[in-house]
Amino acid sequence: MTVEVWSDVVCPWCYIGKRKFASGLAQVEAELADSGVEVDFDISYHPYQLDPTAAPGVAGPVIDAYAKKFGGQERAEAIIANVSERAAEVGLEFRMDRALRANTLLAHRVIWLSGEADSPVAQDAMKERLLKAYFHDGLNIGDPDVLAECAADVGFDRDTVDAFLASGRGTDEVRAELDVANDNGITAVPTYVINGRWAVPGAQEAETFAQVLRKMADQAVAERS
Repeated sequence: MTVEVWSDVVCPWCYIGKRKFASGLAQVEAELADSGVEVDFDISYHPYQLDPTAAPGVAGPVIDAYAKKFGGQERAEAIIANVSERAAEVGLEFRMDRALRANTLLAHRVIWLSGEADSPVAQDAMKERLLKAYFHDGLNIGDPDVLAECAADVGFDRDTVDAFLASGRGTDEVRAELDVANDNGITAVPTYVINGRWAVPGAQEAETFAQVLRKMADQAVAERS
């Protein structure tokens, strides 16, 4: 079974949804193991940019970006408080007081690199590190040096990532995937596309994810029997 996750590294619901999806998936995997059924879940991450117009190389406090987008400082603070509370419910500590909003194209290129067949790092681990860098560590995820350091944290050779980012490699592939999201009507994230047939939008509850995965797993087992 394939699960394609379309998301951005500056999207709070993508981080919260990642935790909820992982919980639902673990539940279904445990059920399948108990019943002696083998189903492989192939999880991949794909790019979406909440703000593709953000200037490359420029970062600023997320509170300012939220105030501009949502109609003022008070509204921005309320939204940040709400998502931080929702994050805490799934064990995440958001420090959006120090988060820096930046263009995410370079970050998506690093995630793309981690999805290559010869990558020493799993995409999930790379995605997780960049989400933490933004939402907890207050790092500029639009800075090539920061991205290379984060990649090294999870097992990449730093010099390899430095050279990759300097080369421009992966840019066309990431832009092509952004076009795929647009062509397929993905207008909000996270969106989970299962087996190319079912699209589950948003940071759903773990049980909702489990129900969908369970149904698709049952179909997969029925089709091969």
